[in-house]
Amino acid sequence: MAVYTHLGAEDLARLIGEYEVGALVSAKGIAEGVSNSNWLIETTGAPGTGTRFILTLYERRIDYADLPYFLGLLDHLAARGCPVPRTIHDRSGAAFRMERGKAAALIEFLPGVSPTRPTPAQAAAVGEVLARMHLAARDFPMRRANALGFAANAATLEACGAAALARIDPDLPAMLAPARAAAALDLSHLPQSQTHTDLFPDNVLMLGDKVTGLIDFYFACTGPMALDLAVTHAAWCFDAEDRFLPACSTALIAGYESVRPLAPDERALLPQIAKGACLRFVASRAEDWLDTPDDALVARKDPMQFVRRWRFYEAHGAAALA
Repeated sequence: MAVYTHLGAEDLARLIGEYEVGALVSAKGIAEGVSNSNWLIETTGAPGTGTRFILTLYERRIDYADLPYFLGLLDHLAARGCPVPRTIHDRSGAAFRMERGKAAALIEFLPGVSPTRPTPAQAAAVGEVLARMHLAARDFPMRRANALGFAANAATLEACGAAALARIDPDLPAMLAPARAAAALDLSHLPQSQTHTDLFPDNVLMLGDKVTGLIDFYFACTGPMALDLAVTHAAWCFDAEDRFLPACSTALIAGYESVRPLAPDERALLPQIAKGACLRFVASRAEDWLDTPDDALVARKDPMQFVRRWRFYEAHGAAALA
């Protein structure tokens, strides 16, 4: 259950009372998520607000100094018609409040479910919406550096150490050299915007083939749009056994380019960028694996999943991303 801080009915009613959304009707803890406490909130509603919301209490891995960027970006994109949840501001106009020493934000609830086996039509829709988001975000005035860039990924793997990586899998230390090579890749000349950088299927809500919500922007940052597309490609274009899905790949890229065609430099570098995108998840999963006690009630994510995807891009990247 992803509720780490207990808030009683009285606490929740008092907190919801700070917003112009009506009175609290119900609150249910949300099991998904591993970093924050989340509740599905239902209220009596108020004009222009709806009656269902997501309440998040930020527990860890969030620098509160970044919250104005994350929440402001949501409002910016929502105002431009992108399918992202609006931040509900409190009666004083604040996008988040402090509750028991932790930041709390109320976010608009969006309908839809996350696909578990994405279809080409769904991949095309996600590519189109991602490109729309990139264009809409280009005039967002705030900036945030990518804390999980290629150099940071290499540093994370180096800090883990070859011996510890080998305890996870004997083949994992071999990714140290590719990570160093990716760290030397200069993407600063590529077209930039605000990017999601974590657009896995579970961060997309859909009704059929229509995207109804992009959620979980807590890795969003300013950076190359091609990197965001590469992360999305690595997340959407392989099945659970890491077999490449060529129809989803073609559809995702075509959907994206139907809105924003890639520049020649983006196209040329995309295979290398895709490999770097895989290494981000190799590094973060390896670090989490080593930091998670053996008796923890948290399922570790296997870094080798993205090693296998890295190997595919190494062998076939240019053809797969054509």
